[in-house]
Amino acid sequence: MTQVQYNEENIRSLDWKEHIRMRPGMYIGKLGDGSSPDDGIYILLKEVLDNSIDEFVMGSGKTIEISISDGKVAVRDYGRGIPLGKVVDVVSKMNTGGKYDTRAFKKSVGLNGVGCKAVNALSKTFSVFSVRDGMMKIAEFDKGVLVDDIKPSSTSKRKGTKVTFVPDEIIFKNYRYRHEYVSKMLKNYVYLNPGLSIVFNGEKFYSENGLSDLIKDNNNTEDFLYPIIHLKGNDIEVAITHSKTQYNEEYYSFVNGQHTTQGGTHQNAFRESIVKTIREFFGRQFDATDIRKSIIAAVSIKVMEPVFESQTKTKLGSTEMGEGMPTVRAYINEFIGKQLDNFLHKNGQHSELLQKKILQAEKERKELSGIRKLARERAKKASIHNKKLRDCRIHLDDIKKDRRLESTLFITEGDSASGSITKSRDVNTQAVFSLRGKPLNSYGMTKKIVYENEEFNLLQAALNIEESIENLRYNNIVIATDADVDGMHIRLLLITFFLQFFPELIKEGHLYILQTPLFRVRNKKETIYCYSDLEKIKAIDKLGKQTEITRFKGLGEISPDEFKYFIGDNIRLDPVMLDKNMTVEELLSFYMGKNTPVRQEFIINNLKIEMDKVE
Repeated sequence: MTQVQYNEENIRSLDWKEHIRMRPGMYIGKLGDGSSPDDGIYILLKEVLDNSIDEFVMGSGKTIEISISDGKVAVRDYGRGIPLGKVVDVVSKMNTGGKYDTRAFKKSVGLNGVGCKAVNALSKTFSVFSVRDGMMKIAEFDKGVLVDDIKPSSTSKRKGTKVTFVPDEIIFKNYRYRHEYVSKMLKNYVYLNPGLSIVFNGEKFYSENGLSDLIKDNNNTEDFLYPIIHLKGNDIEVAITHSKTQYNEEYYSFVNGQHTTQGGTHQNAFRESIVKTIREFFGRQFDATDIRKSIIAAVSIKVMEPVFESQTKTKLGSTEMGEGMPTVRAYINEFIGKQLDNFLHKNGQHSELLQKKILQAEKERKELSGIRKLARERAKKASIHNKKLRDCRIHLDDIKKDRRLESTLFITEGDSASGSITKSRDVNTQAVFSLRGKPLNSYGMTKKIVYENEEFNLLQAALNIEESIENLRYNNIVIATDADVDGMHIRLLLITFFLQFFPELIKEGHLYILQTPLFRVRNKKETIYCYSDLEKIKAIDKLGKQTEITRFKGLGEISPDEFKYFIGDNIRLDPVMLDKNMTVEELLSFYMGKNTPVRQEFIINNLKIEMDKVE
């Protein structure tokens, strides 16, 4: 056995930009191509934008302008501007920034002086200009290396800062900013900062009613059991309602303006305080799940020097509000206990509707208890015999410890397709769930069908979402079906299932469609996989006439060796997103209801549009 040498020559020190580029996951989480809302390119935007938001919070600059075109991002604020003598240091020296001085930034999001440096290091080009007191300073970088340090000069430009960057394609392969994800991020910023205007590629985002607007814009107001309860305190804001039809809990939580998608101490305390307050108000020990069933709520708090569990700040770890202040748990419990109790006493109609909802949830839970027990036993038995699920090694507990760990569940049709994916997957991070035939059309059915239908029950068990989607075992749920009529139908039936019973999975960006190639075009030197007729035409033009063209009829026809290419680093995923102009009920009614003639006309018209694109 060859002995590996270990001496002084093996020890090396990386400078700040080398370390960021070598270990980007430590700074921005996963990389990705923009198909997921937590992909790195959105974290880059957020890190720059957070600095502009902090300026607004500190009372300087009411408008932020953002433009994204051909992968180039520009963020312009009208705050105080970076002190001109420190412009280069602030974006290129680790642990440098004004936010260490809590006198200037008492309740800021970015506290560790890393954010903008990470953007700089991970960008092909990065530039910053700052305007203060009629003077402007500009600095330009290439992959973190300073290439132009322009001396301050007089200017008539308004005060503030502008950062422009282009993510490095070597790190973010085939990336693309999706308008829907950027818009959602910006909306959250204005909900949390009433009075702030953000203009994105000419579109203005603004909110007057804070978290109440957030709840309304993300849900069908006609489905609300009662008007939104909107409560505000010095360092806390909450908005609460219950859905008439939704089954699970839905939360939007924030700390110092940061969307904590994984929750944390504040969200846990909020859920606990809701139960405690309602029990005390009605004088009954209602089951916590009955109280919180169908709840739609948002909570935002401000904490002195918050501690997050990662650089991407998706989960709050702080237990204290700040020096000399109560714990997060005590603060939220006291606020909800007093303010929600007062509201319910003053608004009898709200409390009456809420009590009826809780009693109905209690009744349904007891009616389903027997069915659930049998369903769990069936799911456990199926799992033991490994009939449906080929699991991966990374699970929820692992992901909670390290968010950089990604896990994916592929939902496939038939043995041949699941066999190909199973043989070519990454066993550490990718699991496969195999369907047997077409799923049931669940539109209009109650949650009872999930337990009675074997496919739905086993899928629910595999995802671990019966009690709450917070227990979701996989970050990504990918529908992998053939690109034919039957495959499209199965895809639609699965989306219907998630929309009907677990819409939060779609709202929170967990559901995707796997793109697989329709054609393989190759000659003796090169192979190109094509996902459309247009790509096929371009491939033929590139490779010339001496080409072999293969049409893939189904996933089962793609060999495991080739499949590794499609579900590895080159995976193409289309996120399933809700149309902001249609409610879930409207979507399901249109696509899965009995309006056949109208739907046929829609399909024909859109088919013509797609054919015109190819021609």
